[in-house]
Amino acid sequence: METDKIMKTLKLSDREITTSLPAFVMGIVNVTPDSFWKESRGGADHALKLIDDGADLLDIGGESTRPGSEYVDEAEEIRRIVPVIEAVRKHSKIPISVDTRKFAVMKAALDAGADILNDISALEDDEKLAGLAAETKIPVILMHKRGEPDAMQKNTAYRDIFTEVSNYLSSRAEYAMSQGISQEKIWVDPGIGFAKDVAGNFELMRKCGSLCDGKYPVLMALSRKSCIGAVTGQETEFRLAGTIAADLLCVKRGASMIRVHDVREAKDSLIVYNAIENGIIK
Repeated sequence: METDKIMKTLKLSDREITTSLPAFVMGIVNVTPDSFWKESRGGADHALKLIDDGADLLDIGGESTRPGSEYVDEAEEIRRIVPVIEAVRKHSKIPISVDTRKFAVMKAALDAGADILNDISALEDDEKLAGLAAETKIPVILMHKRGEPDAMQKNTAYRDIFTEVSNYLSSRAEYAMSQGISQEKIWVDPGIGFAKDVAGNFELMRKCGSLCDGKYPVLMALSRKSCIGAVTGQETEFRLAGTIAADLLCVKRGASMIRVHDVREAKDSLIVYNAIENGIIK
């Protein structure tokens, strides 16, 4: 038995993609030597594997922003990511998101064939990024954080974490629109693990679909993070099951995209979720 499919949509500058699953699956490609999960590190070969595994889009980053990480200059970031984007483009038209907070990096990435800006600073760190996104009509993902990655875990106290994060993201979305970015191109990310303690992370997971009063689709980036390890007692390499549980519950609560290291497993989990929740059998 198959019920009517409800399609999720992601509007790019020149086209849109859809999925009949409950959420898009974004595959992580870290072109870095220090990202916390070593299996996410790699170049074009890793990106093409994630495409084969069923990723709906890729997120390519040349600067690790895990707690304690150090700043990477724009020239090095460009050197890392542009060849990967160019190599992927020889094989696939898959949407490519770039995890950066620098204008020069995003401009080079767009010239190489990227489609989406994923900015952990929510357009705060480089004032020219908003104008670039508006001019090129690309989607933007706005994330909440406090301070810089090298010291952000020293600042995890909030009076009301959900309200504070939601209000911040609403204000950054309003800023984006004031700079010419259309509302339909804005996604929000509560920044799990960025200046939050374990309890705060799980509070944001529980309420993720209500961020910004549901005005913008929500990306959840939970894959193998330390808060999963904190409740399971597992090291990074054994956090897949915990990640899948967290991702599915966030999707049930309203998340429209999950950012993951393990694409094949994420897709399978969403297929089973769809069969149970929505009666959609392939």
